[in-house]
Amino acid sequence: MILRDRIDEGGGRAKRPLIAYYGDDFTGSTDVLEALFRQGLRTALFLDPPDEDGPSGSARHELLDGLDAFGIAGVGRSLSPEEMERELPPIFESLKQAGPAIVHYKICSTFDSSPGTGSIGKAAELGRSIFGGRFVPVLAGVPYLGRYTVFGHHFAAAPGGEVFRLDRHPTMSRHPITPMDESDLRKQLARQTSLKSSLLDIVALDGTAAEAGERLERVVSGEEPDVVLFDALDERRLAVAGELIWQEARKKGDGLFAIGSSGIEYALGAAWRASGERTSSGLDQEEKKQRPAKPVDRLLVVSGSCSPATARQIAEAEADGFAPIRVPTLELIRPEWAEEARARLLAEAKERLDEGRSVILYSASGPDDPSIGTLRQALAEQGRRPEDSSRLLGTELGGLARSLAVQAGLTRILIAGGDTSGYVTRALGVYALECLRTLAPGAPLCRAYSDDAELDGIELVLKGGQVGGERFFDLVKRGGGVADE
Repeated sequence: MILRDRIDEGGGRAKRPLIAYYGDDFTGSTDVLEALFRQGLRTALFLDPPDEDGPSGSARHELLDGLDAFGIAGVGRSLSPEEMERELPPIFESLKQAGPAIVHYKICSTFDSSPGTGSIGKAAELGRSIFGGRFVPVLAGVPYLGRYTVFGHHFAAAPGGEVFRLDRHPTMSRHPITPMDESDLRKQLARQTSLKSSLLDIVALDGTAAEAGERLERVVSGEEPDVVLFDALDERRLAVAGELIWQEARKKGDGLFAIGSSGIEYALGAAWRASGERTSSGLDQEEKKQRPAKPVDRLLVVSGSCSPATARQIAEAEADGFAPIRVPTLELIRPEWAEEARARLLAEAKERLDEGRSVILYSASGPDDPSIGTLRQALAEQGRRPEDSSRLLGTELGGLARSLAVQAGLTRILIAGGDTSGYVTRALGVYALECLRTLAPGAPLCRAYSDDAELDGIELVLKGGQVGGERFFDLVKRGGGVADE
């Protein structure tokens, strides 16, 4: 393992990262990639713990040694607690070996999870058993993305900007796998774990970091929590939370395990700037963020998202001239029909691309698409769970995307849907991503690293269901920036 003994040419240990993270879904992982990029840190996201074995082991080693931070993309959000027990400990151990000051278990900023799927409580138990520490900090709010925690209750902005309490959110309260029917995050955690949770609320985070630190110590000594949840309402309080988490990491000294959204990185960024701990890749990140990427003549969009925001984006892209092609999901999950359906879909998409059009391969149009219920029924008849759809369809769509990228000479692909993004990117044969520039909050433009020379260097944008404005697909095609959104 590259992470086990990183020795530089002079015989000393290679530089240790400030932070290493595991993303419980793929778009969440690239969200952190963007957040660290915005802090001026050179960061790469690996699809698996980087290993020296294989044709590009030395390339992985060289990439890793030039980084200030790194992440490992996962699918923890779609796993059962039993699957998490098998999946997470080896990855946590590999992150621990790298010696970062903080190991971050990255969750969705809308906290979507349940006792049976993507349990954040189970992740806390596993992380605590491996990393120890006085408590596990949990911070879900990230004002940059319109996510706020106030007195332990979580709120999220919907497309258009209106903010809803989590259990009243038009999308998250109706999530097909983990519907959020409770906004109190401590109650959410109590459903998933017996670990004791305490709260440092917005009142306790007022004032200086020293004053908030005294309040934190009273909570820790008086309540002896396993988990401390931090409120996050605005950038000022987020910065104070970052100071407290960073101070706890420095006290621990050997890797503080923390759980949260990319708010963790934005909070820590303020602490690093204040303490002078932040390293820099030497790149002028602000200039890079403002410089548009080159437009592409054709964009391939692969969507496994059933959010209303993505449905609107598909409709707007069709009006912009994109060719939408519905994926025959029922045929692709049936072995006797899959090969013919795959060939038909590939031929149609290739024909549209050869005509010079951008193409959208989509599995559903919004949460009310009748194909969702039909697919669930078909999966149940096969003895499969509803959440298996992401793996089955994501792998199929990834294979199609890989064939189209090579055959049509594509240079940029947009993937919509958190779970879908992970499976599609793996099927593309990518082993790492590095952020090139911001496009819209939570959906950066990334450079892909691959063992396949025909795919190495291809640009990927991975977006969660709710990310981006209505004309986001066109924005990605043009390579525009936040100012154009």
